[in-house]
Amino acid sequence: MITRLNLLLLLAVLGTAMFLVHTQYQSRQLYTQYYKAQSEARVLETEFERLQVEKRAQATPLRVERLAKEQIKMRTTTPAMTLYVRPDGSVIPAVPPAPPAAPAATGAAGARPAATSGRTR
Repeated sequence: MITRLNLLLLLAVLGTAMFLVHTQYQSRQLYTQYYKAQSEARVLETEFERLQVEKRAQATPLRVERLAKEQIKMRTTTPAMTLYVRPDGSVIPAVPPAPPAAPAATGAAGARPAATSGRTR
């Protein structure tokens, strides 16, 4: 009773139905993977922003200076400890050394009159 054409059409409809079911199943799996990937991307983005804030907090100039002083014993430079190197290799200090102090002269020749605190008329 069922002719060959009807049997062929029935097989085509069943094959198409099975293909449709399989395609829907794959579609749902892909959607689930996509949703999980989006969720993970949001988590990673949040983590990245948190790390950026932490990085900015760690790199503040005051914190860096404090750590440099405490952990590696760095000091702030002063002109007294600064040396300049010339292209020829010679080294000169930033602040020239003070000339040696001459002994104080005691006598009338080098003495100045004492200043008075009151007015003279």
